[in-house]
Amino acid sequence: MNVSAALDWLFSTQFFGIKLGLDNTEKLLAAAGADRINATVVHVAGTNGKGSTCAMIEALARAQGYVTGLFTSPHLVDFSERIRVNGDMITPDALAEEISFLKQLAEGWEQPPTFFELALAVALRHFRKNSVNFIILETGLGGRLDATNAVPKDIAVLAPIGLDHQQYLGDTLEEIAAEKAAIIAPGKPSVTAVQHPGVMAVIERTARNRRSPLTIARADRNTPRPCLPGAHQRENAALALETMRRLHALPSPAAAAAALARVQWPGRFERLETPPLVLDGAHNEHAARVLAATWKEEFPGRKAALVFAASADKHIREMIPVLREIAGEWHLVPCTSPASCRRKKWLPCWPGRKPAPFSFIPRFRTGCRRRWLPRSPLWRQVPCSFWEI
Repeated sequence: MNVSAALDWLFSTQFFGIKLGLDNTEKLLAAAGADRINATVVHVAGTNGKGSTCAMIEALARAQGYVTGLFTSPHLVDFSERIRVNGDMITPDALAEEISFLKQLAEGWEQPPTFFELALAVALRHFRKNSVNFIILETGLGGRLDATNAVPKDIAVLAPIGLDHQQYLGDTLEEIAAEKAAIIAPGKPSVTAVQHPGVMAVIERTARNRRSPLTIARADRNTPRPCLPGAHQRENAALALETMRRLHALPSPAAAAAALARVQWPGRFERLETPPLVLDGAHNEHAARVLAATWKEEFPGRKAALVFAASADKHIREMIPVLREIAGEWHLVPCTSPASCRRKKWLPCWPGRKPAPFSFIPRFRTGCRRRWLPRSPLWRQVPCSFWEI
């Protein structure tokens, strides 16, 4: 198969849905020879900031001389973004080869592997072939039953935890924290960001029960400022630095600062200078609050022309009041997903009267680019924010 056909088959496995549990993952990894790992493994879970933290850990490990393998999700544009060796995305030929192998391997299985299980197997096989000796794995959903939890780890890392995916993880912060804290491995170190008190209590109890020495990472005036904007990214940097310190793999202060200053992670308050555009993928209330704070920090006293898209399963009603603080205009568009929130579902999400200016745009490309963006006074004066969730 060429890479196009291989990816078509891989994406077709999404019809199998989400299957939380590790038995099938362990079966797949063993059959694919992807369970034989000769590398330091860092496992990262959380609700917000996982991807940025993973990118910072990877940069620090590379600065220390490791050959790094980074597995993250979801991708923004190209599936290959999910799998990187020393910062380089997996090549089309290598991707096609690995997917073709796994397709043949799993033919006839009574319980077919899921999309995410297959993606993880592709990554681990690719890392082994490229002699990776430092692997960073980002959980896909939760932690306890996430496929990445089938991989033995050297350290567990917990980014900030908030409410999200309640249909799978539980309705309260404490229930969600228990799912995510379950990546902590017995006898292995763990590191957490500063958390809500209820979340911290769950993490501390889990670490204590599993005899995992736990460290809380806090940014201070000595924490290097990463390239990514926002005060929250300094907290993510502190988490990444503490992770490397616990692994006895922290680069020198100068090398660490230089590595963090080079980190790029698209879609996280990503600024495009021409036209002035800010792209971000916040998808829950906690992330929306962080974005609003970052906007106020970066553009004090200025309002955004907000182009907003969301999936129907997101908690839009909780996000809208937060984003109202920074929005001077609202332009609602569908995202390119079968689960996209449509017009008839938007209106019940608005507490009170709709703001003005306010519009629905049926297609982002033809609507936003041709109809309102060139004429919007805010578009000419201040950056526009586009949240596609």
